[in-house]
Amino acid sequence: MRIGLIVGGEKLPDYVYMAALEAGTLGSLIAITPFVPRTKFTNANRVHLGQLGKILKTLKADKCTHVCFAGVIKRPNFKQLKPDLAGIRYLPGIIRAASGGDDALLRHMLNLFESQGFEIISPQEVCKDLMLGEGVFGAVAMTDIHRADALKACEVASTIGSLDVGQGAIVARGVTLAVEAQEGTDAMLNRVLDLPVELRGTSSDRVGVLAKMVKPLQDIRVDFPTLGPETVKRAVDAGLAGIVAEAGGAFVIDKAETIRLADEAGLFIVGLPKAIVPS
Repeated sequence: MRIGLIVGGEKLPDYVYMAALEAGTLGSLIAITPFVPRTKFTNANRVHLGQLGKILKTLKADKCTHVCFAGVIKRPNFKQLKPDLAGIRYLPGIIRAASGGDDALLRHMLNLFESQGFEIISPQEVCKDLMLGEGVFGAVAMTDIHRADALKACEVASTIGSLDVGQGAIVARGVTLAVEAQEGTDAMLNRVLDLPVELRGTSSDRVGVLAKMVKPLQDIRVDFPTLGPETVKRAVDAGLAGIVAEAGGAFVIDKAETIRLADEAGLFIVGLPKAIVPS
């Protein structure tokens, strides 16, 4: 197996890159501009989203058998794309798929690479040790008081996910405070800070739970919930009591730092067993 790793922004690509390198399966590294700073992955082939021809040519030249997508690549403004010849050929189909939502767009892109003879491999297959396991992640346990909020947050997140809206929701004292849309989890948590303290928690009286859930129809090979230090920092600032996700249903980036920050603030992180997660 030779993996063509196509990377976007944030930290997940660092782990996938190192895991593939250590396993001896890395065949090619392609960084998507402008989502990957030029100071990062300096050995990568750098391309724009419209350069599909260059991407496919690079993967084939490096004899890649599999393609792995890792990191954040935001939906482009198709009017501003500057596609190469292959990009021009595929762009109408991509635009049509994009009109069906993010999940439809991702499925279309995966089908495109598969039609070129590549097998898609997920980041979680390359980095299995990043997965959130079942139970308490850290030293702080989830209390019965917060369990109802956690389960409702999971239910809300699953519901919006079925509509291809987002992966996250925040519930406090039975009230839905926020749901995630295109802005992402960090921005959603920032919005909670603008709510009256009567609704949200504080550093001295933490209430509310953030749930991150896989969308029921999403392709988990390219779009998987992720938690990390930044998630914890913002959850702490928002006065939340904890964070939950389905066990095996989320990445945890920078595990040691994530645990340290959560424990220091008295915030719980829990991987819920699939059997009790509302679907």
